[in-house]
Amino acid sequence: MSEKHKRIYHALVDGATEGLSDKALYEFVFERCPKASSKKIVRAALFALTDPDVVDRNVLNTIYALAIKHRMDELGYGDTVEDDGDDETGEIVPSVKSQRKRAGSTVTALAAS
Repeated sequence: MSEKHKRIYHALVDGATEGLSDKALYEFVFERCPKASSKKIVRAALFALTDPDVVDRNVLNTIYALAIKHRMDELGYGDTVEDDGDDETGEIVPSVKSQRKRAGSTVTALAAS
C-alpha cells in the first residue's frame, strides 16, 4: 500500500474510532489528506475492512457505509437512487429515474468517444 493510501486509511480509522460518520468522517479525512479522491478513499476503506487489527463493529460499519457512498458517487448514482421495491423475482430494482440517469450517462459517454 502506498504512503498516500496509508495516510487515508489511518485518517478513516481514526475518525471512525472518534465516532465520526458520513460527511463528518469525509471532512475529517479530507482535512488530513486534502488530495484524497473518492477512489483513494474507497481503496483505503476496503483495506481497513480487511485489516485484522480493526475489530470494532461500529468502526467497520462506518467505514463500510462511507466506502459504499463514495463508490456509488463514482458510478454517478450519488443520492438519487431510489428503490421502487421488489420485482416479480423478489429482487430490489432501482427506480426508472435512476435507470434513465444511467442510460443517459452511457449515451453521453458513447457520444464523447
